Amino acid sequence: MKILLIDIDSQRPGNLGCYGYHRDTSPNIDRVAARGVRFDRAYVSNSPCVPGRASLFGGQFGVHNGVATHWGPGSEYRIDGDIWKEIRGENVPFMAKQFFRQNYLTVSVSSFADRHAAFWFTSGWHEFHSYTEKHGNETADEVNAEALPTLRRICQNEDWLMHVNYWDPHRNYRVPEEWLRKFDGEAPPDWPDQAAIDSQQDKAGPFTAPQMFPRKPDLPIEFPDHIRTVADFERWINGYDGSIAFADYHFGQLLDVLEEAGVLEETCIVITADHGEHQGEQGVYGDHVSGYEASHHIPLIISWPGRLQEGVSSDEFVYSLDIAPTLCDLAGIEAAEGWDGQSLGPVLRGEGEDYDSRDHLVFEHALYCCQRSVRTRTWLFTRTYHPGLYDFAPVSLFDMEADPHQTRNVLAEHPDVVAEMDHLLSDWLHRQLGRPGNAGDPMMEVIRTGPWKYAPKDLWLKLLREGGRDDAADAIEARLEAWPNQPA
Repeated sequence: MKILLIDIDSQRPGNLGCYGYHRDTSPNIDRVAARGVRFDRAYVSNSPCVPGRASLFGGQFGVHNGVATHWGPGSEYRIDGDIWKEIRGENVPFMAKQFFRQNYLTVSVSSFADRHAAFWFTSGWHEFHSYTEKHGNETADEVNAEALPTLRRICQNEDWLMHVNYWDPHRNYRVPEEWLRKFDGEAPPDWPDQAAIDSQQDKAGPFTAPQMFPRKPDLPIEFPDHIRTVADFERWINGYDGSIAFADYHFGQLLDVLEEAGVLEETCIVITADHGEHQGEQGVYGDHVSGYEASHHIPLIISWPGRLQEGVSSDEFVYSLDIAPTLCDLAGIEAAEGWDGQSLGPVLRGEGEDYDSRDHLVFEHALYCCQRSVRTRTWLFTRTYHPGLYDFAPVSLFDMEADPHQTRNVLAEHPDVVAEMDHLLSDWLHRQLGRPGNAGDPMMEVIRTGPWKYAPKDLWLKLLREGGRDDAADAIEARLEAWPNQPA
C-alpha cells in the first residue's frame, strides 16, 4: 500500500473550497476530496502543535500520552505511564512504528521535531528529513525541495508511508508577496462583521483584536497589528488564505509526481491538520489558543480511488487520532495496543452499519490556557481550569446551531444541558485516568505552573501597560488573583 499523509499546520476546514469556502484557496485539495471522503466533523483531541501531533501520530489522548503542552511540566511523552527515555523500543505505539514493523518504507518530511524539541516524533521513520535550519518557518517551496525528490525516489516501491508537513497557514504569513495579495479585491468571509469586531475591542490577551502584534515581525507585506474594521480583517484573512493557496499549489506538485510515475490511482492520500485556527472566534485572530471549536476543528480527507467511496462527505464525529488505526485497517496491519481511536474504514467503504458512531467528543488545550470541552451536534460546553491571559468564562455553553461563532454564552438558560455535559466530561476524565498504567493528568501540571509558554504573564502585562492598556493589565491581574488553582 502506498500512503501519502499531508499535515498542514493551522488549517481551518472552513477556508478550503471542498468545505464550501467561496474563495479558490485549495484546487488541489479539492481535487483529492472529489475522489475521496470528506469528514465534516473532524477534531483534534489535543491542541495545539505538539499535543496535536502526539495524538495524531501516537493514537492516544494527551491524558494518556502525557503531552498536554509544548514544553516543561505537562509535556513529557509517556509510554505505559513512564516518561519516554529511548527513541526506539518495542512498546512504542506510534503509527509510523506500526508500518515500520511491517517492512513499509516510512518517510517524514517535517521540521516539527526540531521546532519543538519533540524528538519522540522521530521514532518509526526510516528517513526523517528536517530540511533547513528554519525550525518550522519553512515555506512550502522549501519543504518541496526535499519532498519532491524523495517522493520520486520512493513512489514506485510497493509499500510506503510518507508524511509531508506544510507550515504556511501558521502565522506569521511569510509566503511570497504575490500569494499574500492573491485574494485582494475578493470579498472576505461574511463573519466577523463590523458589529462583531466592535464587540471585541475590550479584549486583552495575545492575538486579540486590539493587540495582535505587540512586537511586529518582518513580513513580506504590512499586516494590521489590530482588527478594528472589516477592512483590517480583510487584509488579515487575505494573508491566511494566500498562505493556504501557496501550500495547496505545492501539494499539487506532489500529485504531479505521483501522476507522472503512474501511481496516483494506487496511492491512499490523507489530508489533515495538527489543529485549527481562530480567525475572530473569541476575539482571537491567527492563532490556536483555546479548548474551543476553532482550535480543534480540522479538515480530514481520505482518498484511495477504486477502493474507498468517492466524492462523499461524512458527518460522523471523528478524531485525528482515528487516522492511525484507520490506515492500519486499510493496510491490513494490526493497530497498536492502547490506541484510543477507532478505524474509520467502515465509513470509508460505505459500511456504516459496522461503525460505532460517537454522539459527542471531548477535546482539550493546555498551552495558552487550560480548558476541556464537550462537543455534541448542538452544544459546545467548555470548562476553564486556568484562563491564562484571557477572559474566558469558568464555564460556558454555546448553541452551535444557532450561534456557530460562539458569541453568546447561554449557560444560565440551559441548566439541564450544563449538568448533562458536565457529567459527560467528568465521566470521560474518570475513565481515562482509571485506565491501567495511567500516570495522572498532565493538565494538572500546567495548571499548577501556569500556561505561560509563549506569552509570559509579566511580559504581556508590561506590553499592555506600555501600550496604554492599564485597564486591561489591571483586569488580568485581578482575574488571576481571584482564579481558583492559580499557581503561587
